[in-house]
Amino acid sequence: MAMRSRGLQLRSRRQHSVLVAAAVVVGVLLLATAAPRVAAAGLSRNYYAKTCPNVEALVRGADILALATRDVVQQAGGPSYPVELGRLDGKVGTRAVVKHSLPGAGFSLDQLNKLFAVNGLTQTDMIALSGGHTIGVTHCDKFVRRLYTFKGARPQYSPPMNLAFLRQMRGTCPLNYNPTTVAMLDAVTPNKFDNGYYQTLQQQKGLLSSDQVLFADRRSRATVNYFAANQTAFFDAFVAAMAKLGRIGVKTAGSDGEIRRVCTKVN
Repeated sequence: MAMRSRGLQLRSRRQHSVLVAAAVVVGVLLLATAAPRVAAAGLSRNYYAKTCPNVEALVRGADILALATRDVVQQAGGPSYPVELGRLDGKVGTRAVVKHSLPGAGFSLDQLNKLFAVNGLTQTDMIALSGGHTIGVTHCDKFVRRLYTFKGARPQYSPPMNLAFLRQMRGTCPLNYNPTTVAMLDAVTPNKFDNGYYQTLQQQKGLLSSDQVLFADRRSRATVNYFAANQTAFFDAFVAAMAKLGRIGVKTAGSDGEIRRVCTKVN
């Protein structure tokens, strides 16, 4: 019975981690599918209390995702913050749009800044939102090349990687890795929303190249060090960045939006 109970606890923790990661990624998806122009008019923190009190069936899927992101961040130990509501759901959503709008796992600092700047987000916003990688997992295909590709006769990984961490990750993802295998983005506190992500970057244990580059590049290193030493500062910056992210490309009126009957598909 004790072994079964422990197994259920481990399974529950893993499912919780995946749920939190998925919900935080929603914030990035809002960026990925948004129009470049900020359109926050019509949003408010008590939108449903004013328009449709107690009518949950009319809550927009886009608002549900924004609320879910906030709630799971808080449940994982992160900050709570007000969410502006009143979005309509989009009528168009394709995999190609998301794929070409999300940050790549191998992005440089310049590429990251360019992608976020298009939507009015600063480098500090980008680094704070990247802190969402303090929880969750990623598949081997997103970082395996980094484990087996180096420059020159001696192993020189770019961005640099802790060699003990490198050996550990090679054990998790060999060259003939299983496509379903995953690794924790923050191996130290994978189930807790904290500033541990930035501390792993200081130790050169960032799993994705686009994560480790934030510490490797001198232009962003100071912010990483600041968040690593001051969790409150990270939380404050994350909340501010999420507020800005939630106002990008919002649909509040017109023929390009709707209230979806099923959140995963257009009406």
